[in-house]
Amino acid sequence: MKFSELVRRLQATQFELAADPEIEAITPIEATQPQTLSYIEGSMFAARIATTTASALILPLEAELQAAATAAGLAWIADAQPRQLFAQAIALFYQPYRPTGIHPTAVIDPSAQLGKAVTVGAHVVIEAKVRLGDQVCIHPNVVLYPETQIGDRTVLHANCTIHERTQIGADCVIHSGAVIGAEGFGFVPVPAGWLKMPQSGYVILESQVEVGCNSTIDRPALGNTRIGRGTKIDNLVHVGHGCQVGEDCIMAGQVGLSGAVQVGNRVIMAGQVGIVDHVKIGDGAIASAKAGVHSDVAAGAIVTGVPAIPHRLFVKATAVFNRLPEMYQTLRQVQKQLGIERK
Repeated sequence: MKFSELVRRLQATQFELAADPEIEAITPIEATQPQTLSYIEGSMFAARIATTTASALILPLEAELQAAATAAGLAWIADAQPRQLFAQAIALFYQPYRPTGIHPTAVIDPSAQLGKAVTVGAHVVIEAKVRLGDQVCIHPNVVLYPETQIGDRTVLHANCTIHERTQIGADCVIHSGAVIGAEGFGFVPVPAGWLKMPQSGYVILESQVEVGCNSTIDRPALGNTRIGRGTKIDNLVHVGHGCQVGEDCIMAGQVGLSGAVQVGNRVIMAGQVGIVDHVKIGDGAIASAKAGVHSDVAAGAIVTGVPAIPHRLFVKATAVFNRLPEMYQTLRQVQKQLGIERK
């Protein structure tokens, strides 16, 4: 499309049309080509403006960057949230693949209820009393156990499995290989070994939840495991049975929540964070990468390390740790001067 059409669709208010180039694709700033649109996040990338071969840029609201782009003969759009605008621009040029219609190899129980404009890929299995909302998209090899409910416009990617009585809200995305609602890890010690505790609960995903590839969310023995509206879960994440996760949380890859963890709203868990069972995480808290959270975390706190401690304390402790060899040599010298025998 013409750059002027892109400006109109993005509802931009600050822009320079230059020669109103034709935009054929979106490219990263490191690999631009003529007739493409790219993106500068801030002044640290200002030097790229003079060397880019892109025809147009999305910029932050920084006058120096705008002047440099104009001097280079580039079309540009400036916005207070340039990254968000760039995401919207990508959506104008790319739409994810989705199947159409209902594939003849799909197995659909007669008692299942399908909404309007549902699409079902090859070899999908939809069991008894499943309910699908309008415009649900199911990719090949998905299995829906009995009595599952899927909300409007939700997308289930290939090879994911949704276990019995799971409830998934509207506008969710479940990526390939994810398993939602499988049995929680519940065993009771008995003299003969371990007695399996029936996991009779279920899983609830509220609207706009996204679950990454090969992640698992388990159902509990009683009650439910719940993921709040707008929470985004990366690949290879495990949410244990009975966890209650709030709204708009982020869980990066390989995060693990043990059973009955309670997570507030807008919590961020970086990669490989592990949380012990029954721990409570307050609203807006952040757990840094690899943090091992063994006790409750207050709202707004930032914790780091194993076991997790306040981030500022961890930074101070790390500085001391790095000086341990020097401190040890100093101690040896003092012991020698005092005639203290080293043990």
